[in-house]
Amino acid sequence: MSVHTILLDLDGTLTDPKIGITTCIRYGLAKVGHPIHEEIDLDWCIGPPLHASLEQLLPPEYQHLTEEALAGYRERFGDIGLFENEVYPSVAETLNTLQQQGYALILATAKPTVYAKRILEHFGLSPYFTAIHGSELDGTRTNKGELIAHILHTHDLSADKCIMVGDREFDVLGARANGMPVIGASYGYGSTAEWQQSPADAQMNTFADLLNVLEHFQDA
Repeated sequence: MSVHTILLDLDGTLTDPKIGITTCIRYGLAKVGHPIHEEIDLDWCIGPPLHASLEQLLPPEYQHLTEEALAGYRERFGDIGLFENEVYPSVAETLNTLQQQGYALILATAKPTVYAKRILEHFGLSPYFTAIHGSELDGTRTNKGELIAHILHTHDLSADKCIMVGDREFDVLGARANGMPVIGASYGYGSTAEWQQSPADAQMNTFADLLNVLEHFQDA
């Protein structure tokens, strides 16, 4: 195969959003009267669709408050939380090199597109992308498989000429559903159990490693 298009996840792959996401989750749950203790680990919420995570965090008898908790989350995230974020080392430099090498870079995130665009613009990463794709605020395309299928259709791309790069099992499963290989970002928020259950075709320990790892997916 010979890859010419790279689909890139955002949270846990390009940026570390932990402070913003976890703080806004706590804010949203507190807004509906169900605060959670500061010592509770919320790292598992970084990556998958947020609605499902909030529903899981609420007691079963209060799961009807999920939409309200999500609204509370977005209330804070839209003004503050999305910037409580940090770009991983060498991301801009690596994206620039990939662009110079002729790769088309497409963002593929479960995060709503409206937020993803603002984050990339804020950190100066937008110019490296030919397209930015995320979910809709109503929950459409939060499933990674559906999102990748949408990207392939929208840009008339062949899956065997593309590769997905992400840090969670959702990236692996979404790519697999579309017949696309995957590179896993081991520095992100995927657990060891996730990688064992849903292994990627290759792993990178830093974002800069992507340059070398990609060579294994190109025709000799």
